[in-house]
Amino acid sequence: MHFEYSYAGSTTVQNRGDSTALSFAPDVKRPPTFFSGELRQNVAFREAISALHDVVVSDLRFKPKDKTAYKLWAAQQEQVDLAAIAAQRQSVATRLKALREELAELEKEISRRMGPFYEARARYYRYLYEKNRDFWFVLDPVITVHPDECFFECFSQDESSYGRLGASYEVFQNVGEFSCGTTNIDYSSPLYDEFQKIRSYKRTRFEVDPSGFTTQTGTDTAYKEVKIDLPDSWVRGFLQVNSAMALPAVRFTLHPMDVHNFLFILKRHKEKKGPRSMRYKLAPGQPVKVVFEPWGTEVVCRRSVYEGEGTHDIRVWGRRRLGVLERLIPVAKNFTVHLLGTGLPSFYVADLGDLSFTLGLSGWTANDWSTAGNFDLLAPRGQVDEFTRRRVFDALKETWSAKPEALASKLGLERGAVLGALSAWTQAGRAIWDLNKGVYRARELSREPLPMDKLRFSNEREERATRFLDARAVDVKTRPGAEGSVELSGTVKDGAKVLRPSLRLDADQRMVFGECTCNFFQQNKLFRGPCEHLLALRLQHSRVSRT
Repeated sequence: MHFEYSYAGSTTVQNRGDSTALSFAPDVKRPPTFFSGELRQNVAFREAISALHDVVVSDLRFKPKDKTAYKLWAAQQEQVDLAAIAAQRQSVATRLKALREELAELEKEISRRMGPFYEARARYYRYLYEKNRDFWFVLDPVITVHPDECFFECFSQDESSYGRLGASYEVFQNVGEFSCGTTNIDYSSPLYDEFQKIRSYKRTRFEVDPSGFTTQTGTDTAYKEVKIDLPDSWVRGFLQVNSAMALPAVRFTLHPMDVHNFLFILKRHKEKKGPRSMRYKLAPGQPVKVVFEPWGTEVVCRRSVYEGEGTHDIRVWGRRRLGVLERLIPVAKNFTVHLLGTGLPSFYVADLGDLSFTLGLSGWTANDWSTAGNFDLLAPRGQVDEFTRRRVFDALKETWSAKPEALASKLGLERGAVLGALSAWTQAGRAIWDLNKGVYRARELSREPLPMDKLRFSNEREERATRFLDARAVDVKTRPGAEGSVELSGTVKDGAKVLRPSLRLDADQRMVFGECTCNFFQQNKLFRGPCEHLLALRLQHSRVSRT
């Protein structure tokens, strides 16, 4: 998938003795989006933007060690060992010594000739990763300007971590003119070093430069054209994270020192065997307890009491990605944790006062958002016509952010229809769910509509589910549950087999429980999303409800 950007120059940072000026170069091919103002909370912004940088460059995928030198040594040692054995025979000792000397000279010559190549190759990779990480970046961060805040979004290289930095206008003073919208900004690794120079005693000017929109000529040499070929899984993952954020989750608050204790444990220990998980033990009215496996170390968060309902024992993996939050601990008031379930994504929202930082983590570091779970399939699936979807998006675009209840009241629609439309726009990359403020926001990820034929979330399982419905092979029974939930059960004829799926939908029509007798479910449960039989049962229920 190809993305093209045009920046009016490059993002610049000017540091002086008494002031710092941050000027981000936006994509001039997109509708004008700009903002300017002076920071009032310099230190908090510095730490938050630095944490966002850590997400951008994050790549915790396994990197094999360079064993070139070892293999060369092993080959030489093998010759030495063989020579030592052969030298025991006096008849060949003299001849062997001469051959060893000749072989040593040949190996020295090989090392002399190939040495510069190996050294240059190692320097090249070190330079790309350490000095010019722009080459390793996948997509420049996205910035969105809304009437109440500006926020940055980014996705890690390994497709397992999502970062969002929101800054309300109380963070700024002397705010100038601004234009709401979404744009990509030119972002480079040297900016990180410049961010570290922001100080509380220095006046810091922050702006998304509007000048490029007024001087665009198309032939100006100052314009930087950027073309990026992104893998479909990366873009799909960026969209999937928004579906995951809107799912029901177990929610509680942690004191910053509790997060510090988590990182302290992880830094002092190194896993040599599995399981490598954090187990959250939650009981109403009791302090949050976290067990670090495989060591069995338990941390009791006495400053953080779980105030939710029911007891929970939830395990999450990929815990070393929490290191992104380390810089936020001194400036954070608290961290709100959202856990979707064992092996499912988790979200950590840092309250920095007028700033907020959201870190989203997939179930495992090795799994990206698009393969770890089809969260779009768990999201509300109400069938909404194109006219209704357009009405909902236009109403959202008028205010840029709104709660589903407000949109439903404004448009005279049912809340379920509004949620279905918002879910569709979320999956299309044109809206997001704000975990911090609990609202939907208009945010168009790309200038052109995304190719949904490549990114469509209706995967092969959902396609097969549709075929079951067309063949009239689905029978569904509905039973009301507690607190507005609905329990579905029935049969699905899959060839000669008869499967018996069952599931539960909450009041917002989101799947919160499911079981099936098929092989796919027995192997994966819901960790890779629902099977085609659960989907067929759900789609049939939707059809019956509409008739």
